[in-house]
Amino acid sequence: MSEEDNSVNIENADARSSGSYHHGDLHAAVIAAGLKRLEEGDGAELGLRALARDVGVSATALYRHFPDKEALLDALADEGLRRLGALQAQAWLKAGGGRQGFLAVGVAYVRFAHDEPAVFRLSFTRQMRDRCEPGTDGGEVGYNLLRAGIAQTMPHLDDPEVAALHAWSLVHGVAMLVLDRRIEWDEAQVEQIVGMTFGGVD
Repeated sequence: MSEEDNSVNIENADARSSGSYHHGDLHAAVIAAGLKRLEEGDGAELGLRALARDVGVSATALYRHFPDKEALLDALADEGLRRLGALQAQAWLKAGGGRQGFLAVGVAYVRFAHDEPAVFRLSFTRQMRDRCEPGTDGGEVGYNLLRAGIAQTMPHLDDPEVAALHAWSLVHGVAMLVLDRRIEWDEAQVEQIVGMTFGGVD
């Protein structure tokens, strides 16, 4: 029996015994395991073999989903951006859109960086743009919310794209200052800082 055949047996046996995932969910299970390692501060062990051990399969089984470590890191970074976008979307909806939704999207960005620093750093240090197919960038949700906020709160602007980039630059800068411990995390202060751009234009 080949190593690949054996890996399938290991994978299926683990799925039957733990009930944690089925064959088709291995990709998602590996992503979840990788994000957990990042969150727990074990980012140095993000290799395919380490994650294969975490989910109970052979490393060979993972190569069907991730041809190399670079592909794995790209997938983890993209999922981090998707999580950030989902949190921003929730914040937008909870605030009711408009000016308050725009402000909430910016604060959610900085909060995510504070709460999940390793995931945030990985998500913004991977150079994925050249390897992404159109429409598959996990960061699109958050950036589209910026555009929506600009359209609703600053309809008079001639160049909304520049305004969106300005807003993104602001929250990213604040986030990095928090991560690099140049400023202390203070959500009320972050709301004030972000509000000067996200909520302060009539």
